[in-house]
Amino acid sequence: MPAVSRILGIDPGTQRLGYAVIELGGRRASRVVGPGMTYLECGVIRAPRTKDVVERLFVIATSLGEVIDEFDPGELAIEKAFHGKSAASALALGQARGAVLLLARQRGLATFEYAPATIKRAVAGHGAADKSAVAERVSLIFSLARAPAADASDALAIACCHAFARR
Repeated sequence: MPAVSRILGIDPGTQRLGYAVIELGGRRASRVVGPGMTYLECGVIRAPRTKDVVERLFVIATSLGEVIDEFDPGELAIEKAFHGKSAASALALGQARGAVLLLARQRGLATFEYAPATIKRAVAGHGAADKSAVAERVSLIFSLARAPAADASDALAIACCHAFARR
């Protein structure tokens, strides 16, 4: 494992994509958790609902590419596909994941996938945790003043899950 490693966590979506960047082994940012796990940034990339799916995926991939350029992560952790409420939502999730995985491959990022229950268990202690419990837990883990937006806190949980899995 390199001395300093950055992980980009992704909560995929075609209208909102959550992202989070953490660092392992470094002490650049002020919020260091445990042995060298540092919060750098998290946020949500939004694509206009009025655009078709191709345009939304382009906006998301372009914006995510800018995040990758700024933070230069070496690894990307993403939520595995799961059976959603409908076939249409599962298809949209698959399209978003495909765009992200293609971008990761183009940028040379190692990719890792985690099931939603695995992420929740790693961060909140049980696989049935709801979004508010996950957001509260990542806020505590990183001593954040307030919980990030739902998609961003999910991405932060995904990055944490990967960091915990690496140890």
